[in-house]
Amino acid sequence: MPGWMPELAAAIFAAVFAITLHEAAHGYAARALGDDTAERAGRISLNPLRHVDPVGTLLLPGIMVIGQLLATGSVQAMFGWAKPVPVDFWKLRHPRRDMMLVAAAGPAMNFALAILAGLAAHAVDAADGLLGDAGGEFLLRLCALSILSNLVLGMFNLIPLPPLDGGRILVGLLPRGPAMAVARLERYGILIVLVFLFLLPMALPAWNPMGWFVRNLVLPAFQFVLLLTGHGSGEG
Repeated sequence: MPGWMPELAAAIFAAVFAITLHEAAHGYAARALGDDTAERAGRISLNPLRHVDPVGTLLLPGIMVIGQLLATGSVQAMFGWAKPVPVDFWKLRHPRRDMMLVAAAGPAMNFALAILAGLAAHAVDAADGLLGDAGGEFLLRLCALSILSNLVLGMFNLIPLPPLDGGRILVGLLPRGPAMAVARLERYGILIVLVFLFLLPMALPAWNPMGWFVRNLVLPAFQFVLLLTGHGSGEG
């Protein structure tokens, strides 16, 4: 087996699990708040195939993971998205408030999963003698990549630009006029993200917002999760 195969398998599993539960959390929250649209569309599901977006779930993450493996032999950052869970704003019992809660459910799930992955690493350490060196190393790497992928997905989605979750939370917080102006950006949101985060850096090497995001936000959050879950100083 090539040496990069376990790393690739761990990265794919961590990313798919994070994306699947992120989207399912939106659907569960919407149903709890009165909207059964996602349930009727079959999107309240832990089956990853129901949430796959060909570009956001497969192509872009695949290019990022394979590129990093070829360049460095490890995966240091991941990014992707799934098909948005359908939510009918007008079916929610308190539309403005409940839409914020539905939007927040996805990142909240990711942060909870990051903490659970940190705690799971203790179980892997405790079972080290049963797992063998290769098995224990793989599961610890899976825990680390699960923390990373959940933090990247949860924190990135809090950017206040629709259709990202942070944009929908912002729409719910703003007065009606500014809220409608922000909401109108939704149809262009993913294009804006792709241009500013991925296309501009190709033309302007000094422009590296994803690098800044990972270094200044994700890595400190990663260290905080390690500290919170009892892994020494949080440096790992």
